[in-house]
Amino acid sequence: MTRTHRTALLAALGVCGMTGLGFASVPLYRMFCEATGLDGTTNRAEDAPGAVGRKITVAFDSNVGKGLDWAFRPEVEQDTIDIGARDMAFFTATNRSGAPITGTATFNVTPAQAGRYFTKIQCFCFTEQTLQPGETVRMPVTYFVDPKLLDDPDARDIDTITLSYTFYPIKKPA
Repeated sequence: MTRTHRTALLAALGVCGMTGLGFASVPLYRMFCEATGLDGTTNRAEDAPGAVGRKITVAFDSNVGKGLDWAFRPEVEQDTIDIGARDMAFFTATNRSGAPITGTATFNVTPAQAGRYFTKIQCFCFTEQTLQPGETVRMPVTYFVDPKLLDDPDARDIDTITLSYTFYPIKKPA
């Protein structure tokens, strides 16, 4: 094999490797964020570990992205819960348009260091939501704050966690 052929082969392998890495970067970044709580990413679980005797306040925030004609809000602005205990919050969404609209919610937790300890058991944000014209739905999120928060020197003094959702429209193919 000549030097030119070897260089071309290595360049082609480099392009293939970088393309594969590009496709893998989104799921790898998502796994990294879930493992570390980076950028307020939350965890998922089947059930809560149980209360540990300390309370924390969870505030709720809601937003609607451009192009989604929905009214979306939490039923309560904040709740004081037991760390480690399972709790539930409700949000309501109303389609104010004259056509069915499908949306999906993204979420974030602040402060960011609390994200790794905020765990969802069930959430409307796990699936797409379709609302008919004028329809109002009540959407639950079941969650807990992991007691491990109390062992983290960067997070144990947190007294309020904000759970924020933003709904965006989903463009369905014609």
